[in-house]
Amino acid sequence: MPRVYTNRRAHHEYELLERFEAGIALTGSEVKSVRAGGVDFRDAFARLTGGNIELEGLYIPTYTEATYNNHEPRRPRRLLLHREEIGKLKRALEQKGLTLVPTRLYQKGRVFKVELALARGKKLHDKRRAEAEKTLRRELREL
Repeated sequence: MPRVYTNRRAHHEYELLERFEAGIALTGSEVKSVRAGGVDFRDAFARLTGGNIELEGLYIPTYTEATYNNHEPRRPRRLLLHREEIGKLKRALEQKGLTLVPTRLYQKGRVFKVELALARGKKLHDKRRAEAEKTLRRELREL
């Protein structure tokens, strides 16, 4: 059964505006390591560099069974998007306060996909309001 890794922190820290699905370029040892588990989104973000989108800070642990040709756990990984989508993201990222955050990593068929979200950072009062609404919904469900 394919695993789905989610960035739960992104939902708390950011207001997610628009989502995109992108392929991710992985090496063989990274693919085996993702299937084995242990992906960490803690410091992950996407950046536009030279007309490409790269995912930086995503932690994929080294694969213990790999040879000397193992991968770096936090290396930048290229994301595969159509040119039109990259252009749309470039225009959106030029706006002040918007960033590109990975929200999920999952397997679709034989390939791995990353769900990216165009996001705006939440302020402390927004986080408190969201927490209060969540608590209220939970209490209403219990009644």
